[in-house]
Amino acid sequence: MTANPKPLIIVESPAKAKTIEKFLGRRFLVKASLGHVRDLPRSQLGVDVEEGFKPKYITIRGKGEILKELRKAKSKASRVLLATDPDREGEAISWHLAASLEIDDRSKCRVEFHEITKDAVSKALKAARPIDERVVDSQQARRVLDRLVGYNLSPLLWKKVRPGLSAGRVQSAALKMVVDREAEIQGFVSREYWTITARVRPVKEDTVFEARFVGTNGDHAEVATGQEARDIASALEKKRFVASGVKVRERRRAPAPPFTTSTLQQEASRSLGFGVRRTMSVAQQLYEGVDLGPGGQAGLVTYIRTDSVRIAEEARQEALTFITGRYGSEYASAEQRQDEKRPGQQGAHEAIRPTSVPREPESVKQYLTPDQHRLYRLIWERFVASNIQAAVYNAMTVDIVAGESRLRATGSVLKFPGHLVIYKEGVDEESKEDAEGALPPVEEGDELLVMAIEPRQHFTQPPSRFTEAMLVKALEERGIGRPSTYAPIVETLAARRYVMKQDRRFMPTDLGNVVTQILSEYFPYVVDVEFTAQMEQQLDKIEAGEAEWRDVIAGFYANFSRLLKVAEERIGGFEIKDEPTEVKCDKCGRFMVKKHGRYGEFLACPGFPECRNTRPIVQELDVACPQCGGALVVRKTKKGRTFYGCSNYPACNFISWDRPLAQACPECGSLLVEKRARGRTHIACSNKECGYRDEPGEARVEGEE
Repeated sequence: MTANPKPLIIVESPAKAKTIEKFLGRRFLVKASLGHVRDLPRSQLGVDVEEGFKPKYITIRGKGEILKELRKAKSKASRVLLATDPDREGEAISWHLAASLEIDDRSKCRVEFHEITKDAVSKALKAARPIDERVVDSQQARRVLDRLVGYNLSPLLWKKVRPGLSAGRVQSAALKMVVDREAEIQGFVSREYWTITARVRPVKEDTVFEARFVGTNGDHAEVATGQEARDIASALEKKRFVASGVKVRERRRAPAPPFTTSTLQQEASRSLGFGVRRTMSVAQQLYEGVDLGPGGQAGLVTYIRTDSVRIAEEARQEALTFITGRYGSEYASAEQRQDEKRPGQQGAHEAIRPTSVPREPESVKQYLTPDQHRLYRLIWERFVASNIQAAVYNAMTVDIVAGESRLRATGSVLKFPGHLVIYKEGVDEESKEDAEGALPPVEEGDELLVMAIEPRQHFTQPPSRFTEAMLVKALEERGIGRPSTYAPIVETLAARRYVMKQDRRFMPTDLGNVVTQILSEYFPYVVDVEFTAQMEQQLDKIEAGEAEWRDVIAGFYANFSRLLKVAEERIGGFEIKDEPTEVKCDKCGRFMVKKHGRYGEFLACPGFPECRNTRPIVQELDVACPQCGGALVVRKTKKGRTFYGCSNYPACNFISWDRPLAQACPECGSLLVEKRARGRTHIACSNKECGYRDEPGEARVEGEE
């Protein structure tokens, strides 16, 4: 007797298949395709330009057995439902599966799971639809565009620069952003400026606070030199300080919205130290499902590739119920914050949020890996906090007159914590608001006693190099790429050795500079940020049915092919020369040269292949080893993590994961180090028993976004 045929559901990953199988039991058969099953061939262009840019798809090597198994399962199934990820790439995978398995893509064969929960899966199965050809066309246009650019520019770079190089439509624009930022940094001229800070207290109070000199005779003054600062300080010492105005106002700080793909990558970098790929890998695990023991298999977060902060009303109500029960009704926010749609934003999915607010991070910690728990807690706290009332501060400003000079002091006190009871967003630099404290009671006309007047020297700083998260943020702001492409873009730049990391920040290699120089001169629109963003908008129009994909590609290719011919004729040979050094090879006596390798710069003998001697490049710090007095140097682990060790290793085994500073601790004399936690930097004593800590002084940054 033959069993009744079951519907077959095809997803992308075995983890998602396992989770869905647990929900549906024996009523359905669930299989995984392990991602794409068809693609353009690697050995050739795979696009017939003369036939309307017709792509030539082939079965990906190794996927033949998977398709064979899926065909066998299909032959026994009552129907087939394609449940790949709910985005362009997922829609395309479903389309390729339909073609390979001979499924009518106009039938109701496509289902979307925006979260992997029992209710969401049940609802999705009742809402099957045909495959959306417009979404497929948009993905296909991107794939063909990238192939036309990559498979035409890469051979040009092989011939003119070095074999094995590559260029890509989006990666080249991202690389130019890194190159341009480095040019800003190298061309930056630091400017000196001074601040004058007075430490004062009211006559009837013991609390000392700081007031900053802001000008004289009603004019704002910027102090440019040390002599000018000392003259002002000397003059202030002879003046009577009087509070000329006191303002107290209420300031509100709204909670951050729930995560998008980009903001999750940025916050995970700041707060958890996760790279973009690590964040997406762990988030995918949380989305696809985790075994919660007695709680069964469940997806813990909604779909992780999104550019919207929109949330479902039922999810908001669930969060408000939790907040009211845990903190009280005064914390629950009645305001439904709207998503301000940016140019190019798709907004097809909700924000990234927990699938169940009552499932608190600590309640599932035992079932998660440390990375899974840390990222889930971040997503859960951010979402819950986004539904809590704003934090309220009492902000106080005291204006002070001293003769013709004016000074100002500001402070704030937290009046109502609001969303801060559960979550505080990380920042790349210490914010002024966080650094402010409370001011003592001061009234207009009060005299203030001067305890000290301190001139302080500062220098303007160049813009910072991009971290992974900062580059993702810049790509998003400029409309380059989409949530599913941020991680691959960043990874490709490093894999091609166009950029290298120094202190977790990107700087272009000589190779990256040369490639950008060539592309900027001969293919300016390929590396043009605005043009790349416009192409993303064209892809969105294809998806919306407002443009035909072949027309978009034809418009691009006409100019591209013309420039390609010009470049072939005009580009001369580029040679990336090795940088000579004064370090002698200890095997043959030649002066060694700097080379770029997979893990950064190293020294090599120019006598290769006769002499194959290489040496690591050691960066010395101007800091003495606290154990033996030798020089401390920068080192890296095999996984690329930076640490600081003694140059006398292995005779001296001192190491520090925090960057050592030349100053000694003012309290115990031990080594001071620079620590970074939750996106903030502070100075601390390396002696754990001491506990000394100091916040860095204010630094003004010009050109930083």
